[in-house]
Amino acid sequence: MTASKNQEQYEIVKTDGEWQSILTPEQYRVLRKHGTERAGTSPLDKEYGEGTYYCAGCGQALFTSDTKFNSGTGWPSFFNPIEGAIATTVDKSLFMTRVEVHCSRCGGHLGHVFGDGPKPTGQRYCMNGVSLKFEPATKA
Repeated sequence: MTASKNQEQYEIVKTDGEWQSILTPEQYRVLRKHGTERAGTSPLDKEYGEGTYYCAGCGQALFTSDTKFNSGTGWPSFFNPIEGAIATTVDKSLFMTRVEVHCSRCGGHLGHVFGDGPKPTGQRYCMNGVSLKFEPATKA
């Protein structure tokens, strides 16, 4: 896992107004206010085409389709991020301790990581689909 970062350490920093002008209300709620989308509402949960998943806030590549799996949770899940693409913090909300996953470039809240994923990592990066943008691989 990647070490924690403070907000001022991110490469991309914007005001709340700037984020609100480029994100949908739901993207803003999740990415900037640490919200969670309802399970089963993201079409990306059922997306299994070849391609790359990017941060909806800043466009940084986060996950590749070859690390995606069906966790049965209702959220897009991956077993490994692209190296250097994420940062983590400890989330003690909702009366539990979880590891929160952020984009390492803009600090946008992506979801949480759990230790119940498949081999080879055993990790389940449970991501909010609204915080991601999928780009299919181009055919050569």
